[in-house]
Amino acid sequence: MEVFKFVFSPIEVNTYVLADQSGDCAILDCGCYDRNEFSALVDLLESGRLKPVLLLNTHCHLDHIFGNRFVHDKYKLSPYSNELEEPNRKNAKNHALLFGLSMDTPPEPAGFISDQQKIVFGSTSLLALYVPGHTVGSMSYYCESDGCVFTGDALFAGSIGRTDLPQGNFETLLSSIKKQLLTLPGKTVVYSGHGPETTIEREINTNQYLT
Repeated sequence: MEVFKFVFSPIEVNTYVLADQSGDCAILDCGCYDRNEFSALVDLLESGRLKPVLLLNTHCHLDHIFGNRFVHDKYKLSPYSNELEEPNRKNAKNHALLFGLSMDTPPEPAGFISDQQKIVFGSTSLLALYVPGHTVGSMSYYCESDGCVFTGDALFAGSIGRTDLPQGNFETLLSSIKKQLLTLPGKTVVYSGHGPETTIEREINTNQYLT
């Protein structure tokens, strides 16, 4: 699996394209906001001859789903997330106004993801990990074969997700990170929802919230 990273929207969210050797790919946390960002995503897919077959979300805060409508309309894909994220998805358009932004109505989900669920595209398998605390339905996605995990806004390089937003809970987030993420192999690469990559080992040793 090859991982392509974009930083999209005024909120600077990380959007990932996970490209399988088969040519199938998954789009994770599609945050593209305007025509230039839509074009950047399409250019990557077309130049790499990649076929989007999965639209996946770690959670449904507005910055992580800005581009879901575009992908839905262009590639006929509906998103997957945890069912507890439905209030965030449904309220995202109104939340955008609070930031002085606008967005299309997010598409209805294709289905819901639960803890320990296996997600397969092409020959790639992801394991869904339930990591609440930033939101009540936050998920991470672990690829054992490639030694990486996509943590959304649960775990960052040197930090953790905000818990001062509605549904956030600091103790819950710390507990779920320690249970679901810090138990992964130390060399596991962490692809976060914002900021640079890190590793599980580095966060265990240096993250002020976890040491």
